[in-house]
Amino acid sequence: MRIQNTRVSVQVPATSANLGPGFDTLGLALDLCDELTVEATTGSVEVEVEGEGAGAVPTGEDHLVVRALRRGLDHAGAPQTGLRLRALNRIPHGRGLGSSAAATVAGLLLARGMISDPRALDDQAVLQLATEFEGHPDNAAPALLGGVVLSWMQGDTAHAVPLACAEGVLQPVVLLPSTTLSTHQARGLLPEQVPHRDAVFNASRAALLVHALTGAPELLLDATEDRLHQEQRSAGMPESIELMKVLRREGHPAVVSGAGPSVLVLSGHRGDLAPLVRRFVTNPAGWRIAEVRLREIPSAPVVG
Repeated sequence: MRIQNTRVSVQVPATSANLGPGFDTLGLALDLCDELTVEATTGSVEVEVEGEGAGAVPTGEDHLVVRALRRGLDHAGAPQTGLRLRALNRIPHGRGLGSSAAATVAGLLLARGMISDPRALDDQAVLQLATEFEGHPDNAAPALLGGVVLSWMQGDTAHAVPLACAEGVLQPVVLLPSTTLSTHQARGLLPEQVPHRDAVFNASRAALLVHALTGAPELLLDATEDRLHQEQRSAGMPESIELMKVLRREGHPAVVSGAGPSVLVLSGHRGDLAPLVRRFVTNPAGWRIAEVRLREIPSAPVVG
């Protein structure tokens, strides 16, 4: 395998995982994208970051995109090279919108675009490698495939299938607090075991959510009920959990986005949600409300 293309670009979307009951399984892609360009060089690694994470993320070999890119080249049997990476980041960090999964998928897709035989890094290979970075495929799968995706593990192998959502079912609105919460911290708040009745409840709601997404939007509120992870994480994001509950009492299918602390309303309008946020949260100026379309196209590298 050889390096064939010395300049490659890619756009990779924000994602929201879990969607309430679909813990570590369901996720969707949002039309809020990081844009990355890499050039192969004869020098060392240079990383230039604009936007989210600028001045905070690493700018050398330990940058996540660089690490993933190098893992992709190794997997394909391609030689390593010097790299000049430019990142325009729009995905907020530490908000439950899949910024790390986007970076990982971006690096792997940039590697795909550089090599002479892209089949060595096909979608299954990218999903598997990204899952090894992430620990689970629920964000990586929609970042790669777009749309709404159902993912699962069979042993150590990651799998994913897109869901054919009915037109108009999803009108996502993201409520973004100024506070952050790492995935590691959020997972540390989860219990080792859950009651059998709660597991049964979530299994029923996850199945119902697939049905609601594919053609029964009137069921989204019931289908997004959860007993496994959101309330259990309330100590790490109390205002987010209470805001989610307020929105749900008002009839909006609101869930915690990924590990939080952002809140995702699967179908709503900014104008309907803003008054509720202003009335409920302590500091409304600390929250941003964004209507973000579902991103349905797969991510792919662009050469040149």
